[in-house]
Amino acid sequence: MTRKYMDVNIHPSWKTHLQDEFSKSYFTELANFVKEDYKINQCFPPGKDIFAAFDHCTFDNLKVVIIGQDPYHGVGQANGLCFSVQDGVQHPPSLINIFKELEQDIKKPYPKSGDLTYLADQGVLLLNATLTVRAHQAGSHQNKGWETFTDAVIATISEKKKSVVFLLWGGFAKKKVKLIDTTKHHVLTSGHPSPLSANRGYWFGNKHFSKTNSLLETSGLEPVLW
Repeated sequence: MTRKYMDVNIHPSWKTHLQDEFSKSYFTELANFVKEDYKINQCFPPGKDIFAAFDHCTFDNLKVVIIGQDPYHGVGQANGLCFSVQDGVQHPPSLINIFKELEQDIKKPYPKSGDLTYLADQGVLLLNATLTVRAHQAGSHQNKGWETFTDAVIATISEKKKSVVFLLWGGFAKKKVKLIDTTKHHVLTSGHPSPLSANRGYWFGNKHFSKTNSLLETSGLEPVLW
């Protein structure tokens, strides 16, 4: 169904669980909107990367979910994974603060690349609530249906998986807790890594990366190599 409307693939492991969403009228309308806007305007991420979060993190391997809001809207930044940028691209402020917390929390040296694909490949779903955006227009593809789809993704994970660690950073992400069965999953919350929140003391020191690995190991799962 996705291939019919957008020239992308979504990993077969996800199609099994999301096929009902693809057949709903809102998704058809969303897909047609995205297809047309990509024709008329410069949009991000590249079409092949719209579902990159799902292609790199299969349903079967998924063990951590990080929720973002909107793709980066600058040229060459977005690669389909929340908070991540293409290799060689200057790190945005929120990503800088994520890497700084990784330094403080688990002593990981600050990396050169801002590409987080290596995390997605380990089972970290880097999910933006909205998967596409028009160049230089933040939020331009919000309220077109993406949020309905990604809410369904979160609810499906909650229903069909167990012991997933959900990292909810900032007010927007924290609202997604209503979609998660907290009796069978782990939820860690903190302020957003953006400078506005981080500089007020709501981000640094949350130790979400070491806490996530402790929770995974308690559940008998491999820790993430952050």
